[in-house]
Amino acid sequence: MAKRSIHNILKGTFLISEDSFKNWRMIIFLSLLAVIMIGSSHSADRKVHEIASLNEEVKEYRSQFIDGRSILMELKMESTIRGKLKDKEVLPSVEPPIKVKVKSQK
Repeated sequence: MAKRSIHNILKGTFLISEDSFKNWRMIIFLSLLAVIMIGSSHSADRKVHEIASLNEEVKEYRSQFIDGRSILMELKMESTIRGKLKDKEVLPSVEPPIKVKVKSQK
């Protein structure tokens, strides 16, 4: 019996027999499920690659931000400002600033 059923499957008689409509429906259903599964897998792989590239882009932007912030911190230092303004002969005041106090009119 098992030898005969394997032989029928190999010959393809299950596709042309009288009750083959049931077999064809199952084959088409399984084929459709396989196509959906393959498409879903490709979509998931595409998203994984996109996430990886976006993570690399975030790391690059973070690095640029940190570099820019350190350059800004250096430019804001008093010694850097004095050095740049020394060429233009702008020197710091020798007198301390005066505090202005305003009294309320009420």
